[in-house]
Amino acid sequence: MSPATRPRRVEVTAHAKLNLGLAVGPARDDGFHELLTVFQSVSLADTLVAERTPRGFALRVTHEEAAVRGSQGAAARRAIGPAADNLVVRAARRVHEAFALKGGARFALTKRIPAQAGMGGGSADAAAAIAAVLALHGVRLSLADRLAIGAELGSDVPFALLGGTAIGRGRGDVLTPARLAGGLRAVVAVPAWRVSTAEAFRSIDSQKYGLTRWKRHLRFATSLGRAEVTAFHAARLGNTFEEVLGHQRQEFESLCARLRAAGLVQPRLTGSGSGVFGLVPAGVPPREITGRFIGSEPLYVVRGTVKGLRLRKQS
Repeated sequence: MSPATRPRRVEVTAHAKLNLGLAVGPARDDGFHELLTVFQSVSLADTLVAERTPRGFALRVTHEEAAVRGSQGAAARRAIGPAADNLVVRAARRVHEAFALKGGARFALTKRIPAQAGMGGGSADAAAAIAAVLALHGVRLSLADRLAIGAELGSDVPFALLGGTAIGRGRGDVLTPARLAGGLRAVVAVPAWRVSTAEAFRSIDSQKYGLTRWKRHLRFATSLGRAEVTAFHAARLGNTFEEVLGHQRQEFESLCARLRAAGLVQPRLTGSGSGVFGLVPAGVPPREITGRFIGSEPLYVVRGTVKGLRLRKQS
C-alpha cells in the first residue's frame, strides 16, 4: 500500500471476553500452566483511535461507564497505570520493531471493560493496537502471524485478535474456533475484591491438582469438539480458580447466590476473576434480571459476538 493510500487514522473496537469454562492443568517447564478454556467474545468493548505521528508513542486514556447498574468509579482509573507500561504502547512498539516501521503513533483509548475482572480488557487493547499499527502502515499479515505477535504480549491476546467462540489450549494461545449454538446472553457482576492471578496459580500448585483430574477435563474437551458448543454445556467445565479463592470464597458464594436469586443460571468466575457472570435464560429480558439483583456490584449486560475486533479506516 502506497503512503498516499494508507489511512491517516483508524478506530478499533476491542471486545471483552468471557471464559465460559476454564480448567488449569499441570505446570510446564517454561513456568506456564496447561490450560483448557472455552473463550467467548462479548459486546462490551473498549475503543482505540490511532493516528500516525513522526516519532514516539503517546497514549491518552478516558473512561466511559458501561455498567447498567453501579459504577467502578475511581478504582477503574487507578488500575490503568503509567502509559509506558500499558499494553497498547507495548504492542505498538513490538509491531514497529518487527517490521522496522518508521515514525510513531498517537493513541486515544476509551475504556469500558472493567479492569482486573477476568474480561481481558488489557489483552483486547493490545490486540487493537496490533491491528491499528498494521493498518496505519499498510502491512498485511496472515491471521497466524498476527496471533504469533499477540502471543508474545500475553496469553489472551491471540483470542482477542480472533474473537467469536474458541477452545483454548496450551497456555490459552492455541485456539480452535468453534460455533456457539443458541448464542450467549449474560450478566457480569464485578465485585470490589480482586484476585492476584500469580497467587491463584501458586495456590493451584500447592494443592497439587493431579493428572487424573486433568485427563477428565481433556475428555470433556472431546465432548465439546463432537457437538455444537452451547454456553450451558461449556460452563460445565467449571473454573479451577474458583477453588482457590481463599478468604474471598465466602463473598464469591454470596455473589453467586444473589445472581441465581435474580434469575441467572450457572454463575461462574471468568478468567481468574474477579468478574462473575451468569447466563440469561431464554425468553427473559436481561434488564428484568438486573432490576431484581440485590447488591452494589456494577452489572454489565453482554451478548456474544462473532469477532474480537472491528476496524474502521479514516482517510
